Amino acid sequence: MFDLNTVLQKAQTSGFYRWLLNWSLNKMIPFNKPHDIQVVESGEYHIKTRLPYKRKNFNHIRGLHACALATLSEFTTGFLLVSKLDGKKYRLIMQRLEMDYHYQGKLDATASFSATPEWLQEKVYDPLKTQDSILLVCEVKIHDAKGNHLTTGNVYWQIKDWQKVKTKVSS
Repeated sequence: MFDLNTVLQKAQTSGFYRWLLNWSLNKMIPFNKPHDIQVVESGEYHIKTRLPYKRKNFNHIRGLHACALATLSEFTTGFLLVSKLDGKKYRLIMQRLEMDYHYQGKLDATASFSATPEWLQEKVYDPLKTQDSILLVCEVKIHDAKGNHLTTGNVYWQIKDWQKVKTKVSS
């Protein structure tokens, strides 16, 4: 069985496990495969991802495309949240994505995101004790290989206990 946390832990120190993680992610999330988003660093409570400066990620002026950068923001925050929240207990859906673009990307871009146990307790677990669902805003900054600040993204994730989810079946 594929245990995400085990693979993430081993990917911290093993090039093979990092390769396995990235290969698996491309298979599980086929929409992202053309972007070639890679997890380049992972820890128990943080992740760093990379969007390569390559033709499939270009806009019309050979800079990194706005949508590729937005996808990197979504992927980075969502991946860490999925690895920290129990998928059998919590449903995670992106509600909204806001991007501010500061600098044109002409090099590989990296995004970093952290979610400590204290942050998760304060922002997710405690609020869900009294609310059916919460809206979690995750800020992620993307920088290029020279350290230029390309974007600031705010990814809004709706988190809900699966027991509170009501689905409507259409006939």
